[in-house]
Amino acid sequence: MADRSDKLRTVICLGDIHGYLTKLLNLWSNLQSQIDPDSFNTATIIFLGDYCDRGPDTRKVIDFLISLPKRYPNQKHVFLSGNHEFAFAGFIGVLEGDFEAKETWKEYADNEEIEGWYKGEGYEKMHLQGRIWGGWFDVAQGIDSKGSIFDAAPTFGSYGVSHGSSELMKVVPEDHKKFLADVVWVHEEDDVCIETQEGVKHCKLIAVHAGLEKGKNVREQLEFLKAKDVSVPQVTGLSGRKNVWDIPEELTETIVVSGHHGKLHIEGLRLIIDEGGGLERNPLAAIVLPSMKIVRDTDNLS
Repeated sequence: MADRSDKLRTVICLGDIHGYLTKLLNLWSNLQSQIDPDSFNTATIIFLGDYCDRGPDTRKVIDFLISLPKRYPNQKHVFLSGNHEFAFAGFIGVLEGDFEAKETWKEYADNEEIEGWYKGEGYEKMHLQGRIWGGWFDVAQGIDSKGSIFDAAPTFGSYGVSHGSSELMKVVPEDHKKFLADVVWVHEEDDVCIETQEGVKHCKLIAVHAGLEKGKNVREQLEFLKAKDVSVPQVTGLSGRKNVWDIPEELTETIVVSGHHGKLHIEGLRLIIDEGGGLERNPLAAIVLPSMKIVRDTDNLS
């Protein structure tokens, strides 16, 4: 007789929030009301990254995320880094590990003017992604972005400073700096159940913001992501696109879940949960395992 799904561990994977506190609160409320209390209160909740930028409330979003372990002590919370957190952390100087700033710029130096890299106080020791994040893409290109390529201006604003201001490094609270320093680049979970047409499958789960590259050794990729090597100019697992869309062929019976791509895409064990894409008009979504149910912030709205 098959296991009943309500007896199995609940794993919730929550897509890119991008500074939209109201969406996050509504989605959290809907998850709470649509999942039985015992399962919700003991769930593993994996946040897939990109908590900042685009929306207006990055500071309050991070406050909410930081509050969860105390408010829900029997839940397990996993906070993945997105490419946006990597860049935010790079700007305020909290990336863990050693790197030579100028070495991270070299490969992309031809883009400095067109992308309007940050050149203000402290830029000499700043990681490439931080310089791009705090720069002025709209000034360089005449394109309607919110400050930089990352749409970072609302994040600066949520901390009470103007876009590109070095004051941000001083006004971000210490617990936010710790959160940004501690987010993980990859998370692995054993024995995650998923309902399929053939019944309940017991799988390994790998969560990474953008995905894993096909054609490259998976174990080496996982080791690199776990090490959080900040000496590279950009991290493919956090910022890749087509090259990380599919599951590497060497992985079997493995769920690979990501956000990042601005789409809700479920194909076999490849789960991409980013229906919002950081756009105000789009819903914020999560997937609940083992049921594969999609829950949105808009579910209870008429």
